[in-house]
Amino acid sequence: MFKRHCSRVVLRRHGSSVEAIPHDVVELILERLPVKSLLRFRSVSKKWKSAIDSPSFQERQSIRRRQARGPDALFVTTYYFADVGLNTDARRFVIGSSTAYTVRFPTLGSSLCHGTCDGLVCLYSVFDPRVNVVVNPATKWDQTFPLSTIQHFINDMSEKHVYFTPPKLGFGKDKLTGTYKTVFLYNSSEFGLDNATTCEVFDFSTKAWRYVHPASPYRINPHRHPVYLDGSLYWLTECEEDTKVLSFDLHTESFQVICNAPFAHVPDDLYSVTICILDNRLCVSKKNWPTQEIWSFDSSSSAWMLMCSIDLTKTFSWFGEPKFALSPVAILDKNKLLLQGRDYFDALVIHDLCTKSYDILFKPSTSPVGSVYYFESLFSVLSNQIWFV
Repeated sequence: MFKRHCSRVVLRRHGSSVEAIPHDVVELILERLPVKSLLRFRSVSKKWKSAIDSPSFQERQSIRRRQARGPDALFVTTYYFADVGLNTDARRFVIGSSTAYTVRFPTLGSSLCHGTCDGLVCLYSVFDPRVNVVVNPATKWDQTFPLSTIQHFINDMSEKHVYFTPPKLGFGKDKLTGTYKTVFLYNSSEFGLDNATTCEVFDFSTKAWRYVHPASPYRINPHRHPVYLDGSLYWLTECEEDTKVLSFDLHTESFQVICNAPFAHVPDDLYSVTICILDNRLCVSKKNWPTQEIWSFDSSSSAWMLMCSIDLTKTFSWFGEPKFALSPVAILDKNKLLLQGRDYFDALVIHDLCTKSYDILFKPSTSPVGSVYYFESLFSVLSNQIWFV
């Protein structure tokens, strides 16, 4: 509050000078500022507020932020345990041009979509009807959305003590219309349906869930979250033949297989493979003790390239012999690979891709922590944005 008052005093004192600057120049200056400063400067004038709130400005500011530095990482935790202090396990690490830090959301225990889209984090629960929310950690904006049909079904069955493999939610954006969507794609046989998979999409512009037909003709790996990249969501399939990478275009709402990933074929161990986004590329990782390889997909040549091989014996003191593949989270500061075990209480480890060294970042002790790569932004999923400054 004191900083905001000071900024207003300074701007009033130099008001005539500020007004003398062409507005397009003002916007170029504002685009280079962090979100926290922009939230304060919205109160300077109606013209500044209108500029900062415009989708075109927010897009330019986001692009400049990405160009200026690498991604950050968020350690996302919730107020799940009432007896745990709010500062417990709070961490902040500066890693070159990147920062990794803890954020807390006032929700009950929930699952976390892989990564973020435009700086928005999506949390959900297939067991708790009160948790479906998209949050912007930088602006404190949030928006809840209703349960899907499959969430209602699982809630009803859990009351009868019948449990299923929880489907994983995907979150992304139709790049042509700018509409944000969440997607449940799940194997139908587990829920008594005949088709291979069922797809439900929530559209934030219509604020409604709907089925997409046809859904994927291939069963998917139900143990891994889908990942979002450049207007599409991606899953790994569960096939007797080679594992395939399946895409869902959020504009056309259609599925297609973009490639095979034969190195990731795991008919007997679906937990040993994971899909992720690293350095703005689609990647697949396969654990084969004592190593875990990460492969990067080159869309221009439709070829896979080996990005790195993780020596799991070097992480033995933190994970033992991991039952599941470690989850690659992000590449920070160009060559620092952030990894976490599959369990939210597992340690977070930094692997230096140049020196091949491994260092523990921290191990959650009291609250589960989900880790996502992150770019700070001003975005929300609604056109009539609600701000909490």
